[in-house]
Amino acid sequence: MRHQGRLQDWNDEKGYGFVTPNGGGERAFVHIKAFEHRAQRPSNGLLISYALSKDARGRFNATAIRESTPGKTNAPAKRVPTTARLPHVVIGTCALLGILVLWLARLVPDWTLPVMGCMSAVALGFYLHDKGAAARHARRTPENTLHLISLLGGWPGALIGQGLFRHKTSKGSFQAMFWLTVAINIAALIVVASGVRFPTP
Repeated sequence: MRHQGRLQDWNDEKGYGFVTPNGGGERAFVHIKAFEHRAQRPSNGLLISYALSKDARGRFNATAIRESTPGKTNAPAKRVPTTARLPHVVIGTCALLGILVLWLARLVPDWTLPVMGCMSAVALGFYLHDKGAAARHARRTPENTLHLISLLGGWPGALIGQGLFRHKTSKGSFQAMFWLTVAINIAALIVVASGVRFPTP
């Protein structure tokens, strides 16, 4: 069975990238040697058709790759839904500033800002590491680990990492769970901010 999708995160110097199938789904690793014929140098946005295989670790690889055009298929190429257009960096930065304001107003416990600041830094580091691992096709950080960091208060840093590194923004299942951790954190902050006051000694 052949699939069709567009090339993403292409590293022309190293000759690899990824392809996300039209209509959504798990993206696959693409290596320039897997192209059967090339009329042009691969680049981001190139529409290709390909077969799928799995490596020893169960990761998807695109094989028997051919350049394609919408006119050669029975249906026009669909744009892959993505949350990549969200201003992740802006939202994450504004979230940290909002926490700072609540902390200065003593509407949240004293530990809130240090914990969320530290966990955001941890999240940023993990997203940077996982993005590099994805590019190298190396061992990845488990998604549950990234979600746990977000749940423990690192979600603003996770947002910044997603925006800066363009990472984990196109996988619908990951984004759904990530925003659930954000909602849980915001709900907890609202409860604390509306029901608890910490007077200055």
